[in-house]
Amino acid sequence: MNKIPDALSRGLLALMLLTGGAGGYVYNESVHREAQRNEYIQAVAEDLHSSTELRVAMVMGSFYESSYKHIGDPYIDKLGKGQPLTVCNGITGDGVFLRYYTPTDCYRLEKARYIRSEAAAKRLLSFWAGYNIWQRATFIDFIHNKGEGAFASSTMRRKANAGDIVGACRENPRWNKGTINGVSMALPGLTIRADANAQLCEGGL
Repeated sequence: MNKIPDALSRGLLALMLLTGGAGGYVYNESVHREAQRNEYIQAVAEDLHSSTELRVAMVMGSFYESSYKHIGDPYIDKLGKGQPLTVCNGITGDGVFLRYYTPTDCYRLEKARYIRSEAAAKRLLSFWAGYNIWQRATFIDFIHNKGEGAFASSTMRRKANAGDIVGACRENPRWNKGTINGVSMALPGLTIRADANAQLCEGGL
């Protein structure tokens, strides 16, 4: 059963088309036009200073957090732990204030955080150089979403560092819970993210 949402697949394929990395995929004119229209994916594709896996992770995060829509007005994430002030594609913490954020502002905030997540993944994973872009991207997305501390102590990391990359990928579905009114429960959005990441990590797009 395919658990990668169609919109996510199309966004990732659009990124591949724009960066010339779509080898092996059948050319799709509608996806190509969609890629040209999507300003966020275009901005990610044009960022030649970042690794392919970091750019893939940013497109993944944009889908999971906002369905590729720009969110420039900060809001209170009532489902987030501590209900943090949030803007752009799920960005909280440093740099988030009560003001409007342009697409450029958002991209700057997001990229800085993804760079830190990528650096943490490289530091915490023994076999980083041997992973493909989908595996690297899902690890980056995990750390960006759940935090370095959660990953450092996770069974996912332990399995990866033991050489069991398939087992590590299959840990993703366990990370689908959030806290609502003090109760931990599976959340639809996190379930979609966890299941899609498991499939991307294990088999790619």
